Amino acid sequence: MDRNDSEIEYYLVDKKVLPEVFIKVMEVKQRINTGESASINEAVRKTGLSRSAYYKYKDSVLPFYETMNGKKVTLLLAVENFQGILSLILNIIADSKANILTINQNIPVNGLADISISLETQSMLGSIEDIVNDINKLPGVRNCNVLSRD
Repeated sequence: MDRNDSEIEYYLVDKKVLPEVFIKVMEVKQRINTGESASINEAVRKTGLSRSAYYKYKDSVLPFYETMNGKKVTLLLAVENFQGILSLILNIIADSKANILTINQNIPVNGLADISISLETQSMLGSIEDIVNDINKLPGVRNCNVLSRD
């Protein structure tokens, strides 16, 4: 059944009540996104899902963060002013395969600089929450939060 975008309606449903086929579709997507499986064939074989079931539901089953953040996300960071910190942050983003659209860094005040980074998440591996958590673990990062999702 073909539907146009105006007919699509999403529901937030607890994973525990979903039929197993939807859970396996998400597992296949995760295996492919993380590189754990090199192909769809390998991923469906490892999860015990048929290729036809995967292709039937792959565009209809999404993790919550994909329905919320669409394709663009802006992060707001407060970082200590020391050499190389921006490079460390950008490496985390690059490793996730997110596409950086803009970077704005303010002049440090009292040893802290505010940075905003806008990302395109369409080809990203993992979730935006993974990026935020990894950035927050860096020494010198006081905080990293999602400012907006588009």
